Amino acid sequence: MRLVRSELLKVSTTSTWWIFAVISLLLWALTLGFNWLQTWALANPPEGTPTDDANFNAARDTVNIAANLYTNGQLLGLLIVMLLGVVLVTNEYAHQTATTTFLTTPHRTAVILSKLAAAGIVGGLFWVVTTVINLGATQLILGLYDLPSELGSGAVWQAIVLNGLAYLLWAAIGVGFGVLIPGQLASTITTSALYLGGTLGGLIVLNLLVARFGDWYYNLQLVVPPLASGLMVSGTDLPSSPPRWSGAVALIAYAVVAGAIGTMITRRRDIS
Repeated sequence: MRLVRSELLKVSTTSTWWIFAVISLLLWALTLGFNWLQTWALANPPEGTPTDDANFNAARDTVNIAANLYTNGQLLGLLIVMLLGVVLVTNEYAHQTATTTFLTTPHRTAVILSKLAAAGIVGGLFWVVTTVINLGATQLILGLYDLPSELGSGAVWQAIVLNGLAYLLWAAIGVGFGVLIPGQLASTITTSALYLGGTLGGLIVLNLLVARFGDWYYNLQLVVPPLASGLMVSGTDLPSSPPRWSGAVALIAYAVVAGAIGTMITRRRDIS
């Protein structure tokens, strides 16, 4: 626990936390504007809109609309906590404190575990803050369109809790990437490009495969980590998509692999 407190001290006594917090708040507001427009479009579909499309009807379900709003900011919020996990490791190399850290605590596995725990705590705090804001903002938006809050729905609370799990897991994935690529600039650019590029590229490829070969290819969402975490907060299980729990299992697997590889590399890497 002393190691965990030490890692949290490294975050709280530098400008890292508030810089990421400000960026996260701005991205949250941007995403809320987009989701507001999406809610308006779903609540007021234009005349002639086909009503026999299962995916469209599922998206219009008030439970899924509410779940989307209560977990607002997930896509970019997860990017932020992943980068926080990256910085928690790469700061040691950027400021040349890694040597002191490993001399003070020669058990490197314990150091990495403490960084994973600290990253998870910080990621959890980001989830708590955004969730509290979302609870208020969502009820205002739903009220504008005379939609129920759906806070009595178990599916909505499952989406909120699974969203918290996603924040914890992406923080751990960030630590794994930070160990794999210790250069801070290279690591942040690479992980951001992989996250955003993987999301956009995964959606494009997935839609092309579905259009060409059929709905079975929606299962490939589990291969792309950002799409797997998006599946976790869908509200209800969507037609043609794998169940929400499978997205959680896939993301847990990625986090475990990233953490295990990161620990093995750190134990073998020379620190100069």
